[in-house]
Amino acid sequence: MYKEFKIKEEVIELSKKVENDLRPIFNKTEKIAEYNSLKVLMAFQKYNLSEMHFNGTTGYGYGDIGRDNIERIFADIFKAEDSLVRTQFISGTHALSTVLFGVLRPGDTFISISGKPYDTLDEVIGIEKNNSSLISYGIKYEQIELINNDFDYDKIKQRLKQENVKLIEIQRSRGYSLRKTIDIEKVEKVIKLIKDISKETIVMIDNCYCEFVGKKEPIEVGADIVVGSLIKNLGGGIAPNGAYIVGRKDLVELSAERLTAPGLGKEVGPSLGINKQILQGLFFAPQVVSNAVKTAIFASKMLEELGYKVEPRYNNIRSDIVQTIEFGDKDKLIKFCQGIQSASPVDSSSVPEPWDMPGYTDQVIMAAGAFTQGSSIELSCDAPIRPPYTAFLQGGLTYEYGKLGVMKAISMMQDNITEDNLNE
Repeated sequence: MYKEFKIKEEVIELSKKVENDLRPIFNKTEKIAEYNSLKVLMAFQKYNLSEMHFNGTTGYGYGDIGRDNIERIFADIFKAEDSLVRTQFISGTHALSTVLFGVLRPGDTFISISGKPYDTLDEVIGIEKNNSSLISYGIKYEQIELINNDFDYDKIKQRLKQENVKLIEIQRSRGYSLRKTIDIEKVEKVIKLIKDISKETIVMIDNCYCEFVGKKEPIEVGADIVVGSLIKNLGGGIAPNGAYIVGRKDLVELSAERLTAPGLGKEVGPSLGINKQILQGLFFAPQVVSNAVKTAIFASKMLEELGYKVEPRYNNIRSDIVQTIEFGDKDKLIKFCQGIQSASPVDSSSVPEPWDMPGYTDQVIMAAGAFTQGSSIELSCDAPIRPPYTAFLQGGLTYEYGKLGVMKAISMMQDNITEDNLNE
């Protein structure tokens, strides 16, 4: 069957050796999944989750008891005062934008202390000119670069002492940069520094790709508000769309009034029959995240054995589900992404090509044969077409499917399989 799937014999043999080496690391990942599973189960029981909470609402969504219970459960899991979990959010970028526009006012300053945020926020902020951006509303933006994959603590300290900063944003995952993901210990250290100087400064965390990878979440180490997507980790591959915001009650309410309207806030927003999918996705999320992490570890070890530069290495402690592979060659990068697509359960016959995708400054190739469009918790691989031609691999609903996808992509890249013989 491996041969029928066009996986090369040498790739099969390498995978056996790699898996044997990875057993102790996989065991640690599975222990984290068990811990987070207990966290979810206890929250479900604490708020007496019942079948009635699966029912949806339409129209305005007044009195949606399922939606309201979901938000109590999310807040409890994150140790937050409140949460906003809605299908009305189109993406994680939409939720991040909602918080920024909800909390900030003309004349306010906000700073990213993890360097430039993900490309899709460029026009939200106004880094790329847009007449609807934060900058166009008179909100000032600054950024402080990381130093050696850590915060520039001295520069942050100096800046906070100069004048009031309304909000500081931290993006934990790397986006399309080649830096490391920011671990929870560094987040805790920098939040303490910020709050010691300026207690009123709001600390906002972009937590996309990081949920359930470890045992702690950012609210537990002092963050004020945290944002993520439901078609990434916490949706467990089941939630069809949506995002979440958790944190201080006043900040969540400001965000809700930006999403809906002033005076309406969290009271409206129909769940449209998706409550059960959100809850099931959350229930499976610890295990699915563990599978995605194991897939990334396997890919890291396999590609490192083949001589490619990878980050993180297979034996590094991880803080998100993303694995980068530096190919140094445009054609190899494209062929690897096409291999991931060809190993997908959906649209496996499609051949992704680089294209000018809205919200990105470079051409991007995206491989994602997913049950949910754009779902990054399902096995996917994407990359901006720019040197050093680095692929960003993430997801894997099960480790077995993730492993097969990586093996197929390596075989295709090495064998230079064409679209014609893929479909023989």
